[in-house]
Amino acid sequence: MSGGVVTLFLCGDVMTGRGVDQILPHPGDPRLWEWSVRDARTYVELAEQANGRIARPVDFRWPWGDALDLLDAVAPDARVINLETSITREDDAAAGKAVHYRMSPDNVACLTAARPDVCALANNHVLDFGRQGLTDTLDALAAAGVPAAGAGRDLSEAQRPVTVPCGEGGGDAGRLAFVAFGARSSGIPDSWAAAPERSGVNLLPDLSDDTADEVAHRVGRYKAAGDVAVASVHWGGNWGYDVPEAHVRFAHRLIDGGVDLVHGHSSHHPRPVEVYRDRLILYGCGDLIDDYEGITGYEEFRDDLRLLYFVSVRPDTGALVELWTVVMRARRMRLCRASSEDTGHVHRVLDQIGRRFGTGFAVDDTGALWLRAAG
Repeated sequence: MSGGVVTLFLCGDVMTGRGVDQILPHPGDPRLWEWSVRDARTYVELAEQANGRIARPVDFRWPWGDALDLLDAVAPDARVINLETSITREDDAAAGKAVHYRMSPDNVACLTAARPDVCALANNHVLDFGRQGLTDTLDALAAAGVPAAGAGRDLSEAQRPVTVPCGEGGGDAGRLAFVAFGARSSGIPDSWAAAPERSGVNLLPDLSDDTADEVAHRVGRYKAAGDVAVASVHWGGNWGYDVPEAHVRFAHRLIDGGVDLVHGHSSHHPRPVEVYRDRLILYGCGDLIDDYEGITGYEEFRDDLRLLYFVSVRPDTGALVELWTVVMRARRMRLCRASSEDTGHVHRVLDQIGRRFGTGFAVDDTGALWLRAAG
């Protein structure tokens, strides 16, 4: 924290399982339970067919690619990811699911390479390998020193906010107060919900005002003066730019209740940005790391283009100071800086889908996109 401003790094889904796990130094069992693909190495082959050979094994930093140097240059006060992968060797694949993600616990250094300060886990893949797989994930993150939010060994743990000191000196000043939860619309089964004596995810019962008020109240119990309160929510489908009115109402109600920033994810591509009462709402951050390279379908959404979000807020008020994003492109399962043409494409899309919310972006001479509505 410097100059009375806290800067956060946020992103969407980080899926280090399946094909990504297979290129890392300690690949797990490649077996899959999908209808058409039975070996995770098939997704590596598809990526290689699209963009060239991947010399295996890669090092743990490889999937993050150029993003790591950028993160170090910006030096955000806190780094937040949504981990949409189970860290386990468990074989108990969830019945009825089309896709399952797991990575070997021996590859957890791929996550810590980005030095996340907290992982959101309230999503539709963290229990892909059952409650034992969730326990293994929680244990692996704890051993790596990475706090988890949004899933736990019981409901209390799943709902509990994580607080992360920001800036030099630590202490209670300038903390991130972070809570994560998921909605059924993202594909989280009801049976995955945590209960008082059952592990699981922090699953919202609905998107009503009462539920938003309850979430905000829970955050408020942990939020102290100078803290930045972030609510991270996994919601909505995979494709499309439309934001349901229920999502808008829910996000607004959270901010009305004292949340400073809403961090939305689930879609495979970015969705609109809104500034409401001087607070930022990211309705969908899109994927950041996955093994989708080479998979055909939905090409119009350009899901090979990924965004890094850097958000600066005033900790005394929670008001947004600025938002800027950097466009990356996935090639050979590695994040690379996007070309000016690809950045221009994302710029046009963000401007178009942001009209409903009165937001647009400007591009600077480094290729970063800056939110114009942040003043």
